[in-house]
Amino acid sequence: MIYGAECWPAKRKHTNKINIAEMRMLRWMCGYTRKDRMRNEYIRKKVGVAPIEDKLKESRLRWFGHLNRRPIEAPIRKIELLNFAHVQRGRGRPKKTWQETIRSDLNYLDLDKNLVTDRAK
Repeated sequence: MIYGAECWPAKRKHTNKINIAEMRMLRWMCGYTRKDRMRNEYIRKKVGVAPIEDKLKESRLRWFGHLNRRPIEAPIRKIELLNFAHVQRGRGRPKKTWQETIRSDLNYLDLDKNLVTDRAK
C-alpha cells in the first residue's frame, strides 16, 4: 500500500486515505466492524502495529539519508541542483514538494539535516 511512499510529497489527504484503509484492514483482521465502536488505539495495541503515518515518515527519512550519503556527482543528487526558475507556473498555491515534506518531518522529530552522514543515528 505504501510502496514507493518515500518519494512522494504526501499531503494530509493522502495520509488520511492510507490511514483509513489501514484501519479497515486491521479491524477486519481482528474481526471488528465500525459498529463495534472499538477505538483505533485499542485495535493497534491488540495487533501491535505502529501508525502508518509514522512508517511513512520513517521511510521518507531513510530515503533522504540514502540520497544525501551519495556522492554529489551521482545522477540522483544532480536532480536536487536543477534550477526551475525559468519555468512558468500556473495560478494558485504552489504544489507541495518533497523537500517541504522532508523539512516538516525533520521538524516534527526535532532532527538536524546534518545527521544523515551517521547512518546509525
